[in-house]
Amino acid sequence: MNNSLVDNEIFGFVKPSVDVHTLGISTISNLLKSCGYKTHIATDEISEAVTHIQKLNYFGIFRKWIIDNHISRIGFSYRLDPKDAKDYFCKLYYQLRDYKMFIENGGVLRGIFFSGLPDACFLVQCELGKDFLVFPGDESPVESLKMLGIPFHKLPNDIVQKNDYDNMRWRFATKLICSEKYKSLQTPDHLGYSEAGAVTDSYLKRLEYCMLKKTLPVIRAHVGPYNPNREEALKEFIDWEKQLAKKGLLDVLSIGTSQLTQSNFGDNWDGLPNGGGVPVNSELEYLQIKEAARPMLVRTYAGTKNIPGLAALHEHCLNISWHALSFWWFCEIDGRGHNTVLENLKEHLKTVKYIASTGKPLEPNVSHHFAFRGADDITYIVSAFLAAKTAKLSGIKHLILQNMLNTPKYTWGIQDLAKGRTMLKIIKELEDANFKISLQTRAGLDYFSPDLEKAKIQLAAVTALMDDIEPDNENSPQIIHVVSYSEAVRLATPDVINESIQITLSALSEYRKLRRQGEIENMKYNMDLHLRETDMYEEAKEAVLFLEKHIPNLYSAEGLYKVFEKGCFPVPYLLNGKDKYPHAIGYATTIKNGGICVVDETGSKIRTLDRYKKIITNYE
Repeated sequence: MNNSLVDNEIFGFVKPSVDVHTLGISTISNLLKSCGYKTHIATDEISEAVTHIQKLNYFGIFRKWIIDNHISRIGFSYRLDPKDAKDYFCKLYYQLRDYKMFIENGGVLRGIFFSGLPDACFLVQCELGKDFLVFPGDESPVESLKMLGIPFHKLPNDIVQKNDYDNMRWRFATKLICSEKYKSLQTPDHLGYSEAGAVTDSYLKRLEYCMLKKTLPVIRAHVGPYNPNREEALKEFIDWEKQLAKKGLLDVLSIGTSQLTQSNFGDNWDGLPNGGGVPVNSELEYLQIKEAARPMLVRTYAGTKNIPGLAALHEHCLNISWHALSFWWFCEIDGRGHNTVLENLKEHLKTVKYIASTGKPLEPNVSHHFAFRGADDITYIVSAFLAAKTAKLSGIKHLILQNMLNTPKYTWGIQDLAKGRTMLKIIKELEDANFKISLQTRAGLDYFSPDLEKAKIQLAAVTALMDDIEPDNENSPQIIHVVSYSEAVRLATPDVINESIQITLSALSEYRKLRRQGEIENMKYNMDLHLRETDMYEEAKEAVLFLEKHIPNLYSAEGLYKVFEKGCFPVPYLLNGKDKYPHAIGYATTIKNGGICVVDETGSKIRTLDRYKKIITNYE
């Protein structure tokens, strides 16, 4: 293989169909495009071919994809079991070698590289040699591009530049972790009210108590061991619940359910791939999980079919703390379900009305799913607003507003703040006596390093970022979804979850103390941040007003569908449904000034209102 890049390299990115993780592929693809290289991300058909690559007809499909797209380098990603990762990748590599697809044997491929968990990278290098190019996930954007051989002069300034705010938070976080102060954190008072842990307990009651005691945020974490044996997995999960409940740091346990739980609850699973997660498949199992969690509150994923029915089941069996729906997502366009986008929206809005009847809060899981597929920062904000207003108009009284930071992970912190503040500001305009909002912040899905000490520093640094969204409000954020520092390496055990919570709460307390003492900048008064926020608010606001004027029944399933189908929300890295939704992938995005924006053929930013006007004109 040839490790030196030429100017006309074309990269192809693939993964087996059983792995639903796509963010890493989208991230590196976007980075390479910003350097001037062409990229292709494999379709469902190609992912299926990669999964069964040793079958001749599947290899033929894969080979045709390479040749038709003039691909010269292959990037392979697999983020699940390391042994499976090595096996999938090496089978692909040997097939390519045996069929003389590499340039040294007269083929077209100049190189191939692997991305996966650190243990998977180790196994691949054991098999193919220690110099084989692997990406365990610890690389910065610049490091990733340099490893691929991208010349320095091709790297965008937005990636190369350092940011003073990010450097300040890193110094703060490093000092905190090195001091190990977080290990002596005392459990906050969250359970002093009479109904704590009772059948009638709820998120709103815990929120009210913590606000009274000034002990916010409420802490949520995603929990779930992996075990291919279904009964053993459930038993281990219940044991984990009891450990977490005993420690008392976690308020809201999110069940990390399996894909089959979401898509085939109550069905016979024989012969179906589980893909990881807690394999819950009966009401009794949910009831056992709820009982073991007390005094923690419990929430879980929505279903991907019979969505209203599963929401009612979660209400009945779990007294779910709040419901979460993804509106446009978890359907045909991301491979998580079989609904069309319109069918999905209809089911989701029917479910929203059911949730409103229960009085429970709703968490729209929307913005980050667009960001995973390359959407720009204004789409992140506008999509959240449309979901929030739809919820309000459907009768929801309390909204959980999730803000996933570091998405993509090379976003500058100051841009993350501007984006988060703008989203919060525009959605808070919906608040009134009957509609309230809780801000829930979290670290990005692919943010953490596989170096666990570095990951702890990252966790403290992103906590500081969360606090700077509303630096003069000690009740904000109301909820922190704590992503454990082991995320890039392995599923978090109860000990790791508890330590991650300790780091988060200690960082929050220490950062606030330093701000009060004037030892760090109060980001409320940062001029760069103020200018970014002002510009983003104006752009997002005019975009919303335009959509409300030009999309009939905007806050209905049909209206929300038209916004997506017409291409108002650009998702250039959409893997599924590209042929069905060509307008959705019709615009390119790139990183500029620390954030993501839509650009034209010359690389110049397109303002959202100008793009919307063009879209609507083409349809009228």
